[in-house]
Amino acid sequence: MSLNQVRPWRNIYRRKSRQIMVGNVPVGGDAPISVQTMTNTLTTDVFATVAQVQAAADAGADIVRVSVPDEASARALKEIVAESPVPIVADIHFHYRRGIEAAEAGAACLRINPGNIGSPERVREVIKAAKDHGCSIRIGVNAGSLEKHLLEKYGEPCPEAMVESGLEHIRILEDNDFHDFKISVKASDVFLAAAAYQGIAEATDAPIHLGITEAGGLMSGTIKSAIGLGNLLWMGIGDTIRVSLSADPVEEVKVGYEILKSLGLRHRGVNIISCPSCARQGFDVIKTVEILEKRLEHIKTPMSLSIIGCVVNGPGEALMTDVGFTGGGAGSGMVYLAGKASHKMSNDQMIDHIVLEVEKRAAVIEAEAPEAAE
Repeated sequence: MSLNQVRPWRNIYRRKSRQIMVGNVPVGGDAPISVQTMTNTLTTDVFATVAQVQAAADAGADIVRVSVPDEASARALKEIVAESPVPIVADIHFHYRRGIEAAEAGAACLRINPGNIGSPERVREVIKAAKDHGCSIRIGVNAGSLEKHLLEKYGEPCPEAMVESGLEHIRILEDNDFHDFKISVKASDVFLAAAAYQGIAEATDAPIHLGITEAGGLMSGTIKSAIGLGNLLWMGIGDTIRVSLSADPVEEVKVGYEILKSLGLRHRGVNIISCPSCARQGFDVIKTVEILEKRLEHIKTPMSLSIIGCVVNGPGEALMTDVGFTGGGAGSGMVYLAGKASHKMSNDQMIDHIVLEVEKRAAVIEAEAPEAAE
């Protein structure tokens, strides 16, 4: 990322990792941190799965993972890959044949644990299929499914056990001259996951896939993920992320982007800066922001919007945003454009007006810098 000379306290120095390709998406190196999610439809239901992949892509997903638990799913995967607007990762557990079939079906990446798909000969077959079809691999270590010998050695899932598991799997791939892999060391416990990721980041230069696994529902899972992933990303660790929520995959994508946006690591869409509201508010801030979040979902251009209920912090926040609205007048508020007070607008017309101003400002930004949309 570019360094901020004016505000050096905003700089994040990303860990140096080698770069691999997941389809046409670069992961690692100096590539943008990619956002992933996973479908929860039956993979054999091609129509429903493709629809979910498309919805995730529309929300900003760079990569989508799909379960391949059986032969019928592997057959369906070929159709899904053909219709997907983003690279597809095939989620493989235990069945080495599924890994081969997924690579043949056009998966951009296989999510496997080399240690649980059979004998060394079977592992070699999967790796050969990945090589033959230009397919990368993600080693997916999980605290809930560590190998028995590691649990016996360490007594319980711990950072050392997870790092050792990851390095054992890496060794399997490298012994077979395969290097197009990334790795994750996930846990549902934020402390365990963070410590394991710090350990694996020091032990390998492989790209790292970040996630707090089984994080929970939309609210609790978002908080856990923001704490765990946010701290790791702030430390410079992480090349691609997935927020694991018991919620619609689109919500995972939205949360993932918000985490990255809050750290200045990705920029997409409208960043709304709004107050929590209080007795000073000149209009219903909470309802207004809720409506604007929906109305502005179609904007992909990186830009900022401040919605502040009164003049205590409103003008100051508006100075730093592309579009702003500050309450305080009798039934009206002040509209700010590019950080400057522009004109007054009545509260009952402000939502439509703000949407229009945001769309106009987005068009100007796009015209000035076409690459700004990412």
